[in-house]
Amino acid sequence: MSLIENIIRPEIRSLSAYHVPDSAGFVKLDAMENPYTLSEDLKQQLAQRLSEVAMNRYPVPSYTALKQAICGKLGVPAGYEVVLGNGSDELIAMISVACAKPGAKVLAPLPGFVMYAMSARFAGLEFVGVPLAADLSLDKEAMLAAIAEHRPAIVYLAYPNNPTGNLFDKGAMLEIIAAVGDTGMVVVDEAYQPFAQDSFMPLLPQFDNLLVMRTVSKLGLAGIRLGYMSGSAALMAEFEKVRPPYNINVLTQAAAEFVLQHVDVLDAQAAQLREQRGKLATALAALPKVKVFPSAANFLLIRVENAEQVFAKLLEHKILVKNVGKMHSLLENCLRVTVSTPEENAALLDALAASL
Repeated sequence: MSLIENIIRPEIRSLSAYHVPDSAGFVKLDAMENPYTLSEDLKQQLAQRLSEVAMNRYPVPSYTALKQAICGKLGVPAGYEVVLGNGSDELIAMISVACAKPGAKVLAPLPGFVMYAMSARFAGLEFVGVPLAADLSLDKEAMLAAIAEHRPAIVYLAYPNNPTGNLFDKGAMLEIIAAVGDTGMVVVDEAYQPFAQDSFMPLLPQFDNLLVMRTVSKLGLAGIRLGYMSGSAALMAEFEKVRPPYNINVLTQAAAEFVLQHVDVLDAQAAQLREQRGKLATALAALPKVKVFPSAANFLLIRVENAEQVFAKLLEHKILVKNVGKMHSLLENCLRVTVSTPEENAALLDALAASL
């Protein structure tokens, strides 16, 4: 046996690393980023703030001021704490590590965010995927049957869902939370909440087994990598134990604290993107043989004929979108496109019209 076979777990050897394509020189519409930046005035103020950060010191690991800013500005219920992560990805990893009892299972609808399954495998948990219905809605009966059969420790429900963009039925989600009961917890992933304007965060006091996870990435701060989650004090105390003590660096901390003082700017950008989403969806649907799925996120899922070919032609036009057709059979011939500025949306429409 080779060194790799001797030391690396077989389930890790069988995986592929998460691939991020090089986007230099492209109109980048593949990663759901907010295309807008801060004003010059706010950039100058932020630069001043960052220049005063003591980079020679470790962060203070309680992150009290940052947590207070998040709780005060982002709708966390009174009396609830947050646990911070280096993006949602680290929060998902922390949840997996904390819940990785022998034989424990993670359950989520498919297609969904790939890191739920990957993180489960990293931690040695079994992942159970439950296909969505043909219209990409939540298959409630299949979910309830899978919960009864597998008794998962963790159920992930993204609200809205990535890569489909839709909001699952709230009543169905509440039934799932009730069905999981105290044998597991339900993590509602609200990465795209600024574009959906609906949330399970206000429902936290009603359910001890509910955890709501968010990120500031889609709001316009993808580069600083900051996620947060909230739930019962008992759950948060356990996840704090597996959080690396200095996981949020001082520059992220300072940038987030500053921008949260100006959260109205980010809210206005999100409102612009919601408006552009409607316009882009209408324009895409007017193109021949393009099906546009409903979206409450900052991206649109579309189905075209010969998606591989269309994707390649868009690359020739220097437009980078996400080809999700191979992710799941329900996504055959589908592309996922980020909603961007009017200029970038127009460039996409022109290139797509020429590529179909």
